[in-house]
Amino acid sequence: MNGPRILAFDTTTEACSAALSTAQGVFSRSEIMPRGHTRRLLPLLDELLGQAALQLSDLDAIAYCCGPGSFTGIRIAAGVAQGLAYGANRPLIPVSTLACLAQGVYREQGGEVVLTAVDARMDEVYWGVYQLAAAGIMVARADELVVSPDEVPVPPLLLGAWYGVGSGWRLYKERLMARCGKPTGGLDGGRLPDARDCLSIAHARYFEGALVGASEALPVYLRNRVT
Repeated sequence: MNGPRILAFDTTTEACSAALSTAQGVFSRSEIMPRGHTRRLLPLLDELLGQAALQLSDLDAIAYCCGPGSFTGIRIAAGVAQGLAYGANRPLIPVSTLACLAQGVYREQGGEVVLTAVDARMDEVYWGVYQLAAAGIMVARADELVVSPDEVPVPPLLLGAWYGVGSGWRLYKERLMARCGKPTGGLDGGRLPDARDCLSIAHARYFEGALVGASEALPVYLRNRVT
């Protein structure tokens, strides 16, 4: 992947992943762990930087999945992003976890319309509707929200093959299909975010100038109240 050197990572689900773009290509790591993201993330980032023989100061930007997802995981991601950005004086690129999921469907299966549903507990899902843009990046067709599986807003027209992905599709499959119909492209209730897809979105955002400072590295919960 040519262009800016960006370090991207995600801890918003049980996956802990990181990816780094360099002139030599993309380096990536991904591990599944229900707990332990705090202990594992920084060593994971160090491994990638060491493999590429880069320092944080060599980067053009740092990207991270900002949520929605696990409240603890979102806080870890935002906290690490802030710390790295302050320490290295580098800008940040926040990326939606749901966008990252949708981008993975395009990368692996060529899917161009993706309805993402991640379990939000309390009989609700984090819901997003994504469609491929001309630049090869998934973009939201509507605002992400937290909602009952029985009340997810469905796009008026789902043309061609569309995919349903995320843990919400595993837990609430029948209810979501009653609302949306059967995904014509495929259904993957076990898909987790991958930092490689966060990286792809971050590259596009970098050239759009969608950079923020460390103080703006805020978690995205979607819920109004978080304990």
